Amino acid sequence: MPTYPSQPDRSWPHPIRAEWDAGLVAGNPLGFPGYDEARARAGMDEGAEAVRTGVASAVGPGGPVEYAVIEGRFEVLGGSMGAAAGEKVVRAYRRARDLGLPVVVLTGSGGARIQEGMVSLIQMARTAGAARAHASAGLLSLAVYRHPTTGGVYASYASLVDVRAGEPGATIGFAGPRVAEAVTGRPLPEDSHTAESAYRAGLLDALAARDQQPGWIEAALGVRALPLLLGDGRPLVPGAAAPGRDGQGSAGPLPGDAWSQVAWARSPTRPTGLDWAALLCDSWVELRSADPVTRAALATVEGRRMVVVATDRHAAGSGGRPGPEGYRLAQRAILLAGRIGLPVLSLVDTPGAEPGPDAEAGGVAAEIARTLAAMSELPTTSVAVDVGEGGSGGALALANADRLLLLEHAVFSVIGPEAAATIVWRDAGRAAEAAGALRLTSAELLSLGIIDGVLAEDVASVKRGVLEALDAATPGDRERRFDAATSRWLS
Repeated sequence: MPTYPSQPDRSWPHPIRAEWDAGLVAGNPLGFPGYDEARARAGMDEGAEAVRTGVASAVGPGGPVEYAVIEGRFEVLGGSMGAAAGEKVVRAYRRARDLGLPVVVLTGSGGARIQEGMVSLIQMARTAGAARAHASAGLLSLAVYRHPTTGGVYASYASLVDVRAGEPGATIGFAGPRVAEAVTGRPLPEDSHTAESAYRAGLLDALAARDQQPGWIEAALGVRALPLLLGDGRPLVPGAAAPGRDGQGSAGPLPGDAWSQVAWARSPTRPTGLDWAALLCDSWVELRSADPVTRAALATVEGRRMVVVATDRHAAGSGGRPGPEGYRLAQRAILLAGRIGLPVLSLVDTPGAEPGPDAEAGGVAAEIARTLAAMSELPTTSVAVDVGEGGSGGALALANADRLLLLEHAVFSVIGPEAAATIVWRDAGRAAEAAGALRLTSAELLSLGIIDGVLAEDVASVKRGVLEALDAATPGDRERRFDAATSRWLS
C-alpha cells in the first residue's frame, strides 16, 4: 500500500484563505424540543455550522493551485447536515464551478440532522445535484473521509467525488455501527465500518493519516509527484532495460517462431503492465477496486498528466485475468479522463478476462462491452501498449485506443493458442501450430493493419513512443484503423 510523505510542520488542512458563507444560519423548522438550546450551546446562532467552506491553496513547484474546500465539523452537532449546512455545500459547489476550481471534501459527520426532519433529508438530494453539476463542468473532486463519516453526508455529495482517501481508524459507512447492529439484530465483524475494510473492498483509493493528507491532496491535484510503489519486491529501477524485471535485459535467447514468442510474452521474468507503469510514470495517485489485476491512476509521464490503466499478470492468485470489478475500474478511469480532459494510456498484459462462475455471475461479458464502449466514446486521445500477451476480448477492451502499439516481442490474439487448437482440432497439443496460424506476433499484426506500430523493448523507446503517439493521435482513430483493417478483406 502506498505511503505519503508526513508533513508535521504543515497546518492541516491547507488554511482556508477566504471563507464562504461564514454567517449563514437556519432556524428550527420543526419546532423540535430542545433544538434551540442545542443550537445555542453549539454557537450556531453566531454562525457556527457543521461545515466550513471556502478557498485554499496547494503549493507545488509550478506555483499554487487553488481549490474549494468543504470541511465537515463533527464538533457542531455531530457534523450533521441541516438546512444551513446543505446550503453551504450547494453554494460551495456552485462557486467552485463558476470559478473553475476543483473541490476537496473533508468529511466528519454522523449524517442527516434529525432535529430538522425532512428539511434536513432533502439536503442529500440538493448536495448530490450540486456535486454532479460541478463534475459535469469538467472539474475534479477529491475527498478525505475522517472519523466518523456516515449517513446522509456519506450517501450524498461525499460519495460523488472522483478520488477518495480515508483516515486510518476512521468509522466509515452508510449506517453507523450502532445503528447497523440495532437494525440487523446482529453484532458486526470487528473491522466492519472502518477505513481499512473500505480500502480492502476497493471503496477507498488510499489510506492517509492526518499528517499525510496534504501530500495526497497535492498529488491528486497534480502539484506533487508520488511514485508507484509496487510493494511486492519487484526490483524495478527507472531507466532499466527490459524485458528482464531484474533490469538485466534479456532472460534467455530471443524468441524466433510464433510459439516461442508466446512463451516469451508469458515469461514470469518479463515486466507486466504494472511494472511498465512503475518504469514510465513520474507520479501515481491510485484509483482502486477489489480486482487485483487491473490498476489505474491519475499519473504523469515526463510531467504530462494523464490517466493510466495497467494490468498486472503477476498479481497473486489471479492468473492475470481481470474480473468484472477490474473492468468497472477501467471504465471509471476512462470516464474520469474524458470528463476532466486528460489522455489515457493503457498498458495491457493479460491472457483474457476471468471466465469462472463468480465472474459470470458478476456480469463480466457486459463489463467488457461497457469498457469497449467507454474507450470508443472517450473524447480525449488514448494510447494502448501491449507489453506482453493480449488475449481475446478481455484484452481488446483495454486496448481499444486511438493508437495501439506492441512491444517487439509481445503477442495479441483472438484466443490463446491452446484454446484455439482445442476448438479447431480438439487437440491442445497442437498449440504451437495454432500460434503460427493465428498471426499473433507484432510484425504480423502490423502487416494486417491491426496495430499502429512496434516499439523496442527499452524504457526510453517505450516512453518516447507513447508520448509521440499521444501527440499524433486524434480521438476516433481506432475506428478508422479497424475499419481499414476490415475493409481489406471484404469483397
